[in-house]
Amino acid sequence: MRDRRPMPADWYPGTVPENVLFDVTAYVGTSYSFTRCRSELPVGVRVGRGASLCDGTVLDIGPRGVVSLGEYALVTSARIVCDAAVEIGAYALISWDVVLMDTYRVPLDPAERGRLAVRSPVARRGAEDAIPALPVRSGRNSWIGFGACVLPGVTIGEGSIVGARSVVTEDVPPYAVVAGNPARLVRRLDRLAIKP
Repeated sequence: MRDRRPMPADWYPGTVPENVLFDVTAYVGTSYSFTRCRSELPVGVRVGRGASLCDGTVLDIGPRGVVSLGEYALVTSARIVCDAAVEIGAYALISWDVVLMDTYRVPLDPAERGRLAVRSPVARRGAEDAIPALPVRSGRNSWIGFGACVLPGVTIGEGSIVGARSVVTEDVPPYAVVAGNPARLVRRLDRLAIKP
């Protein structure tokens, strides 16, 4: 187990793992966000300059996972499930109740799921490591609306918007608006009109 450190003025009496790096200008609301952070990598979480990891966000990171927030990115009350990589670009907005997941953590094959279900929790942990994880990326200046779910392997393009409650099953091109279940293209945005 890595060393852990407390956060000053935290409402939750927890700690932050040493492999969580955040810029001095970043906002990290509470150590509660790290209760399921089990990354064994030298850097398991990186929060960039001016970025915000707000209260209510849960980082469920496996031993080989890494989550990164670019400069001025904002994540509020989201759940991030990561066994490989979840990258949130600079100026991106991740709304409340969003789920970003790079793995399903269960086999897709029904027979394998059944065999896994009858194993003990300890045996299941070893089997879960064999389930593939595909990185998820949210591009610069993208916005993922509340309650949306982004599935493994998906990249949200720069400047794109994901509508509330959408389920994103495939890549979203840059400067596009998608919505629905599964998310589909609603319209294209004028990239010259969007500035940060």
